Parts: sequence; structure tokens; C-alpha cells
Amino acid sequence: MKINERTNGGRATRWPLLEPPAQRPRVHRPNLLKRRPWHVLEAPTGEFPAVEAEEAMGPQLPDEATVNFVLDLSLRIGEVQMASGAGASDVTATIIAIAGALGLPHCEVDVIFTSITVTCHRGTDLTPITALRVVRSRSLDYTRLTETEKLVRKIVRGHMGAEQAQTELERITSAPHPYPRWVATLSWGGVAAFVTILLGGGFDIALVAFVISGVIDRVGRVVNRYGLPFFFQQVVGGLVATLSAMLIVSSNVLTTDKPTLVVAAAVTVLLSGLSTVSAVQDAITGYNVTAAGRTMETALMSAGLIAGVVLALRIAVMLGLPRTPLPEVTGSTPQQLPLVVLGGAGASACFALASYSKMRAMLVAAAAGGIGAAVYGSLMLAKLDGVSSSAVAATLVGFCGGVLARRLGVTPLVVAVSGITPLLPGLSTYRGLYQIGVEPSGNISTLMTAVAIGLALAAGVVLGEWLAQPVRTGLGRLERRFAGPRMAGPLEPTERSLE
Repeated sequence: MKINERTNGGRATRWPLLEPPAQRPRVHRPNLLKRRPWHVLEAPTGEFPAVEAEEAMGPQLPDEATVNFVLDLSLRIGEVQMASGAGASDVTATIIAIAGALGLPHCEVDVIFTSITVTCHRGTDLTPITALRVVRSRSLDYTRLTETEKLVRKIVRGHMGAEQAQTELERITSAPHPYPRWVATLSWGGVAAFVTILLGGGFDIALVAFVISGVIDRVGRVVNRYGLPFFFQQVVGGLVATLSAMLIVSSNVLTTDKPTLVVAAAVTVLLSGLSTVSAVQDAITGYNVTAAGRTMETALMSAGLIAGVVLALRIAVMLGLPRTPLPEVTGSTPQQLPLVVLGGAGASACFALASYSKMRAMLVAAAAGGIGAAVYGSLMLAKLDGVSSSAVAATLVGFCGGVLARRLGVTPLVVAVSGITPLLPGLSTYRGLYQIGVEPSGNISTLMTAVAIGLALAAGVVLGEWLAQPVRTGLGRLERRFAGPRMAGPLEPTERSLE
């Protein structure tokens, strides 16, 4: 740099001489005032230092083989839950908890009705790993579900590693049912017999309902071996139940004025296997795709049952069988309330046994069914309508199941589904189908009432489970954060933070 000396009042002042413009390096300075609004949204280029290539951002995860192993284990556990009727929110929370406990803290889960997808994020330098598993079969084996729940608790609490959990899960899924198939057949007959008692029928009608429901189960078992779709299995079940009752009435075997309670009990048995509770739970918790799939399945199975019953009624008219009167809703009395409680407890216990539950789960289910039937019978005595009575009783069943089931080592889903089985609208469904299929002026209001009762039962169970969230972690100690209605999976809310 050049220096120029000048005289200013006797003092020499040194001024730096600036270089000519041609010799200075030119720096581009953008005029921010002339930038267009959309330029503000553009990513800056060259204004910030680039991140060093060796500095990876995000979580430090195990090697790729370990990640694949953990994802496969999580998906298989989620498949067991999904196949047993657990809600999508329960499956999602379970998979996230298992993956986090085994070293994968950042996973995203997408559950739909027929598949489960899990993606593990591994930072900016590595691509995510995605695994998918299709849920192909669905079965009611609550012992398998309960054992899987125990396995999940061991993993989440750090008592079992991934390899041990994989071995234990293989043992659970490959084990046979705890009871022979004929025990399940007798149990389905027991459900029908106790439902008949709950509806006000005598022991002779209960015996006939027991036999017919057992026959329906065996027929369904045979046609299932040939791969007959479940829609047609429901058609066969409704056809066999209704025609059997018509033939028995025509033969004057039953000397009673309530022979059609046999059909109502059989219809209740056929309705008990539908996933109404899970569909409503998925809809309430925001899993609309899964809720739509389960709702479609429930509607299709119900349509098959409707087709079978209406077809049987038409065949009975064509064969000239004597028409049975339209079954009336029996008005209960305080003296009949103990029988209602007995019928509810027995039907719930038999349903749990038919779903391969063990003794403890059966006893808890029986208690829930008895409580629900007692509340329902008491509200009906107080002249409350059937939809409201069903909703209140189901809410209490869901609350009791949510509070007590975990402490007794039973999955709340088992208690909830078993507890509302005696309250299913089998009689209302048959009344509505009778009015449509036999009477000249068909009226669908009764059938819509049956649909409303079914939705009220499912929504009441989910509400009761939600109300049980604050009180089931301790003796009266409230949780500050609600985890949502949970029928399966870990109870603790999973804390997730992005790094």
C-alpha cells in the first residue's frame, strides 16, 4: 500500500493511497432490496460452510444386520397382535417401544389392515432401512396374545435381548392351541346356552341352542378346510341355525312360546367373532385406513349372516313349515336379575375359553361379563333404552378391564371382547331380519337399532379403557399424560425426540 504525506498546519499527515479500482478484487454483494419474494424461499448457496463429509448427523445405530434383525422381531410381534384383533395404535406403540429398547430409537411405523411397515432412520449419511410384513391369517388365540404381551414387557424392561426374544417368539407362535378343538366347540355351545338364559329362555331352549351352535361350529370347521371364504361361512352358519330352529319347532320338541330364542342365541355366537371393538378403536385413535378395512370386514360378515338367515326364512315359507311368531323382547323383573348376571358371566367365560384363554383370563372375563350384564339389566329395569344401557354397561366393562386386567396379568382386549359378548344384539338382529324376510311390509328400523347397539358397545369399551388410563398405574395416582385407549401393548408412553 502506498503512503502519501501532506502538510496540514505544520503537521505531516500520512494518508494511505487507495489502489485503483482495476487492481482491487471485486466482491459480489447482492442487493437484498431487489430480491423477489420467492427468492427468500430459495436455499442459500455458498453462504454457509459445508458440513464435513466425515461428520455424520443423526443417531449412531448398530450395523445393518442388527437393524434388520430387530425390525423383523418387531414386525413379527406386531403381526401376532394384529392377527389377534389388537388396534393399530396398540401395534404401533408396541413396535416403537420394542425397537427403542433394542437400540433403534428413531423408527416410523405404518399399520394398515393387511400389512405393517417399519422404517428405521439412520442419520444423513446412511439410507433408511424399511421392512414390511403382511398379516395373512387372523385367529382368536388369546393365550398366544397374552404370552406375547409378557414377552413385550420383558423386552421393554431390558430383561431380554433380541436373540432370546426371537427364540421365545418362535416358541410362542409355533406352539399348538392349549386346548383341543372339541373344547372350543363345547365352549361355543356354552355361549349360546348362557345367552339364551340371559334373554329369558328356559333350560330346554338353552340345551337346544347348545347343540345347534356346536353343530354350526363343526360345519364351519369342515368348510374352512376347503378354503371357503368367511362370507359364505357366515351364510352357512345363519342358514343352519335358522333352519334347525324351524325344524325343531315344527316337530313340537320344544313346548315353549319362545322357540326363536334359539336362533337369537346362534346369531349372537356368529356375531361374537367380529372385530367391531378394534374397528371403533382405530377410528377413534385416527387410524382411518385400518378402521375402514375392519369396518368393511365386519359389514361383509354381517351381510353373510343376514343372507343366511333370510334365505332360511324363505326356504321355511316355501316348504310350508309353520311360522314362528316374531320374538318379542322380554321384560325383565328384579327376580330375574340373578339369572341375567349368571348368563352374562357364563357367556363371557365360555367365549374366553372358545378363544383359547387360560383359567385366570376366563375368571376375569366372567367377572367382567357378570358386571356388564348386571348393569345392563338394572338400567333396563329403570326403563332406559337398549342403546344407552348397552353403552353404559360396555363403558364399565372397559373401565374394569383396563384397571384390573393388567394387575392380574391379563390383556385388556381379552376382557373387553369377552365382557361385551353377552350384550351383543343377537335378538334385535334376528327380529330385524325376520321383519325383512317374512313380513310383507319390511321395516329396517329394528335392524338399525341392532347396528346402533353394536356401535354403542364398541364405543363404550374404548371410552372405558380411556377412563382407566389415569388410575391403573398406581393407587389413585393420576398420570399427567394420557396414552390413549390401549387394549394391548406397553402402557408407558414412549418419549421420542429427533436428533
